[in-house]
Amino acid sequence: MDFKKVDEIIARHRGKAEEKIPPLIPILQDIQDEYGWLPEQAFVKTSRQLDIPLVNLYGVATFYNEFRLKPIGNYHISVCMGTACHVQGAPRILSELERKLEIADGEITPDEKYSLETSSCFGCCAIAPAIMVNGEYHGKMDKKKVDELLENIEQEKEDEKVKQNG
Repeated sequence: MDFKKVDEIIARHRGKAEEKIPPLIPILQDIQDEYGWLPEQAFVKTSRQLDIPLVNLYGVATFYNEFRLKPIGNYHISVCMGTACHVQGAPRILSELERKLEIADGEITPDEKYSLETSSCFGCCAIAPAIMVNGEYHGKMDKKKVDELLENIEQEKEDEKVKQNG
């Protein structure tokens, strides 16, 4: 994995900041946007360039729920487990996804196609139970809708292959 982008991200934030230390959270957010997660090598490079102890970087990244220390799949599925979603059947939705994808909460499929996680709350209680796929909300979920969603993802992937080979 090439980490030249880490240098560019840090330089961009150094140029904006008037303080001695560039804003760490936006730097980590940009690194995660670039790589999809926060690889260890990116932490080491950031630590050295900003002269911030590695433990402090990990402290920030583990404190905020938005940061990922493991890679995610091409299709990242998050299941809301907030009160409304939980009461409306989110645990059943999670179980169905775990069964269909053959992974547990917090895992990624061996082919890195899917990753699955739970979230405390999406803040969209009116469409409970809800899941999110790559940032797109899907509400009023049930087992049938899970099947349809996964079938649509598979179809999109096939359509993309046809376009590329076409």
